[in-house]
Amino acid sequence: MAPRIGGVRLVHEGWARYLVAEVMQDDGTRITREMEDHGRAVAVLPYDPVRRVATLVSQFRAPVLYSGGPPSHVEVPAGLLDDGAPEDEVRREAVEETGLRLGDLDLVASAWTMPGISTERMDLFLAAYGESDRMGAGGGLAAEGEAVAVHEIPLSELVAMSRRGALTDMKSLLLLFALQLRRPELFA
Repeated sequence: MAPRIGGVRLVHEGWARYLVAEVMQDDGTRITREMEDHGRAVAVLPYDPVRRVATLVSQFRAPVLYSGGPPSHVEVPAGLLDDGAPEDEVRREAVEETGLRLGDLDLVASAWTMPGISTERMDLFLAAYGESDRMGAGGGLAAEGEAVAVHEIPLSELVAMSRRGALTDMKSLLLLFALQLRRPELFA
């Protein structure tokens, strides 16, 4: 018999839910596992292939600060999936956080972000934009407590940041590496 979930107990509900699952192992033993559950997510690396820049954001991240990192760090625009398709939601996040209207999306992956602890599955995209796609300043939603700063960074600087350990967000690194593989001419 394959492992299965025997039951789940809710221990906290807020922005995320925290659950304790009873897992029935294939040999009949029972173990418990804690899980963080906040739903699906999306992320995008918007880049301008003409000017060879990308638009990223920074905002306060309590877990990073708690873990000894800086209070904010540069990362790609991302957010939780509400009720729409991943493509629609990532476009909404891009407008809210960066002020950019995104057209064609290039799906890189749909992957579990931390399968040992979280139920989050994230759809990761690349999206080219041009100067005419800027609809506003971006900066997130003040009503949601987001103080998002928008950064347009040369692609060559993003690569340098990744090499010196200054780009520390996993989804941002993955999308930067995917862009390098799919569009190497932008880095020549």
